[in-house]
Amino acid sequence: MDTPKNLLPKLPKPAVRKTRTAPTEKSLQRMDAFVVFFDHVTTLAKSKLPGCATLVALLERQGHGQVATTALPGKNATLVVACRIDRNASQFDTLERCRAAATAATAGKPKRVGLIALGQSDNEARVLEAAVYATTLAPFQLPKFSGKRIPPAVFADLTLYTQSRPDTHKVIATARGNCLARWLTAMPPSHLDGHGYRAIAEHLSKQNGWRYRFHSASMLKRRGAGAFTAVAQGNEDDSAGIVHIRRAARSKANKMSVALVGKGIIFDTGGTNLKPFDGMLNMHVDMGGSAVAMGALLTLSELNANMSIDVWLGITENRTGPRAYKSQDVVTSLSGTTIQTIHTDAEGRMVLADTLTLASREKPSLILDFATLTGACVNAVTPRYAGVFTNRASLHALLIEHGVAIGERVWPFPIGGEFRKLLNSKTADIMQCAPGGGGDHILAATFLNEFVTPTIPWVHMDLSAVEHKGGLGAVATDITGYGVAYTTELLLAHASTIAKAKA
Repeated sequence: MDTPKNLLPKLPKPAVRKTRTAPTEKSLQRMDAFVVFFDHVTTLAKSKLPGCATLVALLERQGHGQVATTALPGKNATLVVACRIDRNASQFDTLERCRAAATAATAGKPKRVGLIALGQSDNEARVLEAAVYATTLAPFQLPKFSGKRIPPAVFADLTLYTQSRPDTHKVIATARGNCLARWLTAMPPSHLDGHGYRAIAEHLSKQNGWRYRFHSASMLKRRGAGAFTAVAQGNEDDSAGIVHIRRAARSKANKMSVALVGKGIIFDTGGTNLKPFDGMLNMHVDMGGSAVAMGALLTLSELNANMSIDVWLGITENRTGPRAYKSQDVVTSLSGTTIQTIHTDAEGRMVLADTLTLASREKPSLILDFATLTGACVNAVTPRYAGVFTNRASLHALLIEHGVAIGERVWPFPIGGEFRKLLNSKTADIMQCAPGGGGDHILAATFLNEFVTPTIPWVHMDLSAVEHKGGLGAVATDITGYGVAYTTELLLAHASTIAKAKA
């Protein structure tokens, strides 16, 4: 069995130096790579930075392209990368451009990288924060298992030439949370099984001073958590269960408490209603919601956020077999609500139902849950957005605007009301899902809403963007870690607003 040490990566933590002194040819010769962000080619030309004349010529030959590279003459042959970012570029577009520049700058595994933003005036700090984020993420390698030992990634030390004050501490902490989420999501299920995931959670808890507790499937069955154990009963052992991690606020006077709930289906076959091959191939990423919760917890802890955070991870596989649950079973959830099962591949909402009940019983100020829940949401918003759902419709505008500002974009959908009627059951209190028709992402969130205490503000994120071929935003890998940055900044900036929102 793998140990937590073998299952966890070395997370990036570059040293950052900020200087108001303009870069010189001598200072650049000491670097392995230097990235210049500019708003217009004329701005780059006027800067008279070493190598800029070559870069301007390259960009003009490309028809004013976005990224160009050259090497400075000299022993070190410093790589210089020029990247155009318009002053009015959205945060998402800024992150995409920074990813392209960071990918070029870090391809040779540099140890020292310089960054500067020209012609950005009041926008300089935002551009440099995006650049630091992308440059920290770029060298990080996802898990790879082979006979040949792969050396760990070399993380760059960064020098920022700036007159502003970019918050690099928050940016790097967010990048570390994103890398943890991506690593966990990418782990093969033979290594990140139920035992391995629990071991990782316990190890990280000891490292960071969090309190760890595990509710095993057998314990949950005795307590009446029939929704969770319906899915877990298909496992060959008792490795499934709900992990509870608590991180206390730095001040006892602060009463803000947040629950982060994550779907942790470490492999999803579809159960008795078996998925086809192309639908099952990448189902090790079906625990991506739980990975986002863990990544956000790490980031918020490193930023010493002054709030109590409870993380709840519903960890199990969804298996076939003689003990696996099936259509038309009726189970009783932890809340006492009876559920008529319709489709065994709608297992995520079953696992989350009891996990949300546990989270609600602690009476947090607000609950956020994360899940790779429905293909319907991918169809609705594509893998470039995530769907959000809430029992506080007044939050829709805030959730959209926040996503635009962070560069992890979301789109809200309605729940409850007329949609709840579609889940009416003749044999139980509620159907798990509707047997036909569209809008399953809306019906799934409507189902989950039944297991959240109505007095607690709740936001559900259906993580359509957990995977995007070629990367997304600042992230260059197909697995994106989407949601860590969104959640971190949402809680730091808007937790009290969400907690006070009226139903």
